[in-house]
Amino acid sequence: MRILSLFILILSLALSPFISACGGLVGRDVVNVTTVKNSSQKGLDKEALAKLEEIKKARKDHFIDPGLRNVIKATPHFSASEYLAQKPGVKGGAGIDYTVGGHDVLNIIVYEEKDLSRETIRVSGEGYISFPLIDRVKVDGLTTSEIENLISLKLAEQQYLLDAHVSVMVVEYNSKRFLVLGAVKTPGSYSLDAQERVLDAISRAEGIVADQAGKNGMIIRTENPGTEKEHKLIIDLDLHGLLKGRDQVSNLYLADKDVIFIPKAEHFYIIGQVKSPGSYPLTDREITLIEAISMAEGFTPVASRNKTRIIRVEDGVEKILQIKVDAITDAGKKIQDVLIQPNDIIVVPESFF
Repeated sequence: MRILSLFILILSLALSPFISACGGLVGRDVVNVTTVKNSSQKGLDKEALAKLEEIKKARKDHFIDPGLRNVIKATPHFSASEYLAQKPGVKGGAGIDYTVGGHDVLNIIVYEEKDLSRETIRVSGEGYISFPLIDRVKVDGLTTSEIENLISLKLAEQQYLLDAHVSVMVVEYNSKRFLVLGAVKTPGSYSLDAQERVLDAISRAEGIVADQAGKNGMIIRTENPGTEKEHKLIIDLDLHGLLKGRDQVSNLYLADKDVIFIPKAEHFYIIGQVKSPGSYPLTDREITLIEAISMAEGFTPVASRNKTRIIRVEDGVEKILQIKVDAITDAGKKIQDVLIQPNDIIVVPESFF
């Protein structure tokens, strides 16, 4: 037994450097996490400090409104193809027919009796119009073809005109609206016209801000609004494919109360003693700290490599990750490299020794 115990002791001592190199107890020395705010500023000159404050302000502006973020997180997501598979009625070129609502404005022509024709008839807030000979007619929730048939039927019931040919046209769309938010030039609320699609909405918002928009967008849709069956869903869009004409499936017809959201592109920032400090986009693949430093063309000769810091916000709390880069680049410790997250600020201070 003593010989066996001695053998185990010798073996454990022999293997301990290897275990430490692979991320054992030494790992805690490689990455140290604190929430001390001022530690992010040590070793930076005035120019770098000013840049740090500028980035922090821009990063705050970039964050999604908490209410919107919660909706996005809690709402079921579908691709455009998955959504269309559930909604065969919106496939193809027809879309869903526009239904008239309160405050829309109509032109109505009765071909057999031009004196009955009326222009700019405004639908009341309750959804009614007044029309000669048949008084008030409720048109809320009806398509233009359904209103044509209804007026023709009412005229026949009153025995004024049998089989009247009626034409109804919406000349002002005021009852339905959609929102465009995010990285567009003119975010805001817009009236929904008939047969409008995602690209029409982007155009009305004066287009995408190219250097800010990410690769994807989304429609936050309210289904069955105003009823007991009201619920939200999110349709994820391939924004790059849509804008470049590769993905027309994502060019969906819009519905009342749609929110088209174009999130800003996710970036990380690197300042201090690297050769090309600045903002860098996060691609679809994962990027580690060592790769991020490489993207910035590496350290300068005066960089304090082992005092590299990442300023990160998690759940509203600013955290500082201090990383010994040389320990990561040593053989066997690449596993301890740190994955970069959106809006991380990498700070490489100057060495004073």
